[in-house]
Amino acid sequence: MNPESIQVSPGTYLAPAVDWLNANFHPLFEAVTKFVEAVLGAIESALLFLPPYGVIVIAFVLAAVLVNIRVAVITGIALAFCFLVGLWMASMQTLALVTVAVTISVLIAFPLGILAARYRQLEAAIRPVLDIMQTVPPWVYLIPAVMIFSLGRVPAIIATIVYGVPPMLRLTTLAFNQVPKDLLELGQATGASPRAILFKIEIPSATPTLVVGLNQCILLSLAMVVLAGLVGAGGLGAEVTRGLTRMEMGLGLRAGLSIVAVAILLDRLSRGALQRGRNTRPA
Repeated sequence: MNPESIQVSPGTYLAPAVDWLNANFHPLFEAVTKFVEAVLGAIESALLFLPPYGVIVIAFVLAAVLVNIRVAVITGIALAFCFLVGLWMASMQTLALVTVAVTISVLIAFPLGILAARYRQLEAAIRPVLDIMQTVPPWVYLIPAVMIFSLGRVPAIIATIVYGVPPMLRLTTLAFNQVPKDLLELGQATGASPRAILFKIEIPSATPTLVVGLNQCILLSLAMVVLAGLVGAGGLGAEVTRGLTRMEMGLGLRAGLSIVAVAILLDRLSRGALQRGRNTRPA
């Protein structure tokens, strides 16, 4: 028997499904594209409205007030570096893209992580799905996304969300599973409602692990920036791609270091804000 005669191609069954979705739900996909583009455009416009030095000063002051002076200094240095290497606009585009992707990832992963910690059967059901999401190369997700949404930032955000959700969801589940049982029993004994127990006991106790999950979500989202550039999303990923195709080491290095600067900026701001919120929360 010829081995080729028994080969199975999943694409044979998936491609018609994608074509059917594209033919019957095109208005919906177009509306999603316009909404995402509008949100990204609004964030980019806000970041690019003022001159770079104005944005740097405002970010420094806000970080100092909302977090601490150390994070404010790191914020100022990271933004100043992006400006001094001549990639300010691309950096702001990447910052907007990652902010939207991380926000959507957290909004999906956080409630699912809480439910998975509550119900073991749900955790067991979603575990293999998370394994697949983290193992399958991102190009696989981009193929149907590009077929449906065309080239641009929407398929890039979809791929980024797919990579950002699993670590946040896993660590959210772990964080809530590690909440001391005696604290939960104490809350129940005092007659606290499930909502009060969640916000006053579980979330404060889970914050250190949640910070790690958010950090991983941000870093993996930024790791997808180069891929986003390859599908027409612009930003620093496009600069890295341009440096690669033109064999310009300087451009690629500047863009890569700018991605690092944006990663440090987002990580320190999110970590500092969560830790400060935990420390200032009334007992």
